[in-house]
Amino acid sequence: MRTHKHEGVSMELGMVGLGRMGANMAERLVRGGHKVSGYDPGPAAREQAAARGVVTPASLAELVAALPAPRALWLMVPAGKVVDATIAELLPLLAPGDTIIDGGNSNYKDTMRRAAELAEHGLHYVDSGTSGGVWGLKEGYSLMIGGEEAAVERLRPIFETLAPAADRGWGRVGPSGAGHFTKMVHNGIEYGLMQAYAEGFAIMGHKADFGLDLHQIAEIWRHGSVVRSWLLDLSSDALGKNPSLDGIAPYVEDSGEGRWTVAEAIDLNVSAPVITASLLERLRSRDKDSFADKLLAAMRNEFGGHAIRKE
Repeated sequence: MRTHKHEGVSMELGMVGLGRMGANMAERLVRGGHKVSGYDPGPAAREQAAARGVVTPASLAELVAALPAPRALWLMVPAGKVVDATIAELLPLLAPGDTIIDGGNSNYKDTMRRAAELAEHGLHYVDSGTSGGVWGLKEGYSLMIGGEEAAVERLRPIFETLAPAADRGWGRVGPSGAGHFTKMVHNGIEYGLMQAYAEGFAIMGHKADFGLDLHQIAEIWRHGSVVRSWLLDLSSDALGKNPSLDGIAPYVEDSGEGRWTVAEAIDLNVSAPVITASLLERLRSRDKDSFADKLLAAMRNEFGGHAIRKE
């Protein structure tokens, strides 16, 4: 695994939230030569992080006290109310000049609000849209960063270590909110790409008379094809392990960014039919007893006398 330090500069960082992604990011930073103190309300999460070289205070107050000023704290907690609650708990513990980085999938409008509120206390708020998932520890993370230029620049050694390389895979894309806005659109695009792959492989899977080996085809496409991508690599892995996808329910969650992307497209008068359709397909996957489909069948029977299948 390659990690990078900025011209030998080592920093101290507080990581709030030691779930799978937060713990992996903390470990990558430790391997890159930084000192990371991490807090999580779960004792088991703290214990596991400690085994990976992370200092694990037992409270947020102890975490803040352990960091040198000006402090930098990276939040890897669920978007929404949890972020606001964590900031509210941190606020009386921090001092002017300290920086909070939100690395989760917060709505960019919430990020702009939080940045303005914290600025009144002399605190910096940096938003880092973070992509990389479970592979980020090994491969590095793609970081889309918003915030004041000086605040981002002070944190450069952290970003360079987390990124795939010091000079690529990360960057400041604009003011507060811009990082999370960019990550929102990134995830909307991801919805569309995933849907296209899923539909294409479904079409091939239904061509029974050819007996196509979907894993073989995915492997062929991975090399030289214009549709090769990391998502295709992951699809190939999944098909290799479980060719018929046995035991996987046809139920697809969404974490919110696709909805926000579609809403933003509407607000900006931008046509985004592929992303919109991919979001709607995810919603459709959850309707196990589709009234709409039943009504479609009933209408076909009414106007054309087409047979209705009984439940």
